[in-house]
Amino acid sequence: MSTAGITVPGAEARVPVSRPGFWRAPISARTWGETIHLTLNMLVGIIGFVWVVVFTTLGIGLTPLFLMGLPLIGVTIMGCRSWGHFERGRARILMDEEVRKPRPFKQKTPGFTGWVKSACADGTGWRAALYLFLMLPWGIFTFAIATALWSATALTLFYPALQPLFRLADQPGAQLWGDGPKSPGDDFYVAGPLWVSVTFLIGVLLLFVTPQLIRAVAWVDRAMVRGLLGPAFLSKQVEELTVSREAAVDTAASDMRRIERDLHDGAQARLVSLAMDLGLAKEKMSEDPESAQRMVTEAHNEVKLALRELRDLARGIHPAVLTDRGLDAALSAVAAKCTVPVTVAVDLPRRPSAPIEQVAYYTVSELLTNVSKHSGATAASVTVRAEGDRLVATITDNGRGGADPTHGTGLAGLVERVRGVDGTLRVDSPQGKGTTATVTLPL
Repeated sequence: MSTAGITVPGAEARVPVSRPGFWRAPISARTWGETIHLTLNMLVGIIGFVWVVVFTTLGIGLTPLFLMGLPLIGVTIMGCRSWGHFERGRARILMDEEVRKPRPFKQKTPGFTGWVKSACADGTGWRAALYLFLMLPWGIFTFAIATALWSATALTLFYPALQPLFRLADQPGAQLWGDGPKSPGDDFYVAGPLWVSVTFLIGVLLLFVTPQLIRAVAWVDRAMVRGLLGPAFLSKQVEELTVSREAAVDTAASDMRRIERDLHDGAQARLVSLAMDLGLAKEKMSEDPESAQRMVTEAHNEVKLALRELRDLARGIHPAVLTDRGLDAALSAVAAKCTVPVTVAVDLPRRPSAPIEQVAYYTVSELLTNVSKHSGATAASVTVRAEGDRLVATITDNGRGGADPTHGTGLAGLVERVRGVDGTLRVDSPQGKGTTATVTLPL
């Protein structure tokens, strides 16, 4: 099965974490990876806390002595930044949490003094220092939670197997309260078939509940890694805007090249041929009027064809029906020309802005063209609806599937087009099970 998905721009560049089912959670790699991550938090917290607190405090204390502590603070912050790289790797390996790297360290002014200033003012390093500082109390908590939950699960689940050991110790079972032989009347032992069975059932319950509790605690770990060790919010916004701007420029340049190519190969070639035919007809007008008349007739037909091509080209640039009647009518017209039967349903509370409407129209049109040419489908559907402040267009077919946006230029070009307006395109195309393309644009 082949499934391809693209989400742009600004989405975290990470593969969505697989969610094991409730009954498979105790044996899933995700559960045990998260457990190991939570258990190691305390060790990371101890080392990180010592690094941050000791060296930062020492640096602050030495700063009044001719600013000798500032280089030490800079080294500490750079060490925290490097430790953040290690922590992102730990989250990736154990929790399958892929977090983008922050911007690399940039020294603003040359020289050792410039490095010290840039290091001490490095926001990424300070956020990593905060992460390491918080990891000690949080790591103690997660270590206690993880070990307590799994210890309780193991003890209760295997409690029936421990009964021979209790008999060897001449004890009926695990003592919950009481003073033992001194006051046997007040003792309570988990013994007998009933209480052993109840304990085992509690263990079975914990076996399936513990992974869910581990997952809930690990969610905080994921949030800390993303929030403190990933790119800063403004940095991500700058990157997204840069990508959107580049995509818009590339799309506009591609459209210009396409229009130029269509004019050169179509209407321009016909007009050149028309000029030559009219020139020949002019020369033959006096010598061979009939031949000249025939050539003028042919030239007239060429003019009609050239006008038709120009109209088609203008319609391709911006169809009149889209301007006059909106997406519903424009997409219905496209669906009517499709070689595959297509149903269209458009339900929008208001009309989108002209640029968004145009991008939605062209993207859906190109996807329907792909359905006609490549899918082998016998039916397709187009739905356009609003979800909050986003326009969502879904194009589905029952064809052979296997579409991959990473190969070829067709789908990749559509990705660039929607990216230019801060949109996303996702293509799910399992082999032999049809294709679903979802376009999301600002409404």
